[in-house]
Amino acid sequence: MSVAAWHFVGDALRDGRPVPPDGESLVHDDEPAVCVSGLHASERILDALKYAPGDIICRVACEDVVARQEDKLVCRSRTVEWRVDGEIVLREFARRVALDVAHLWDIPDDVRSFLETGNDNLRIAARAAAREASRAAAGRGD
Repeated sequence: MSVAAWHFVGDALRDGRPVPPDGESLVHDDEPAVCVSGLHASERILDALKYAPGDIICRVACEDVVARQEDKLVCRSRTVEWRVDGEIVLREFARRVALDVAHLWDIPDDVRSFLETGNDNLRIAARAAAREASRAAAGRGD
């Protein structure tokens, strides 16, 4: 029985191998162990995001699951069913999450404007304003 899961990739797999095309299974021949060896994935996309080496989001089918932890599993075979370039959606998600906690600090106008609009022309000013606010808070011991 296969387990539907999520896996993020960059230009290559963590071990340097190329990312296989959709529909092609990767098989791990040695004994899998969580965080040590084998093919990893997460059943919840937010859990997979913690381990993301890149912004390509893959929906995978995992076969022969050997072990599970709260946020990941390890298996002997993993097949990418489909993938999408997640850069735009991940940036949007990050901005929304940041806005969710904006009320917890005195957010500079430049930062709020960037987070609300995603306008790349505001990114540099927002970064500078956030860095300055961070330095000021550290100077106050906050």
